[in-house]
Amino acid sequence: KNNNQALNRQRHCGYCIHGVRAIDYKDAGSLRRYTSSYAKIVPRRKSGVCAKHQRMLSQAIKRARVMALLPFVTK
Repeated sequence: KNNNQALNRQRHCGYCIHGVRAIDYKDAGSLRRYTSSYAKIVPRRKSGVCAKHQRMLSQAIKRARVMALLPFVTK
């Protein structure tokens, strides 16, 4: 029963709460929070980000990877 409550808990997008309109690819520290230990992009259901910001986030992570601010793979 406790597991079910945790799954049904409503999450709110941190970017929406703070009124973020664009996600900066140069801010590697905050983007690193949305990548796994293997440098994969974390899915929406885990990160709690809305669909609009998830698209922005994945684009920013990809740009940061190309600019060598984030790794493509680790380990």
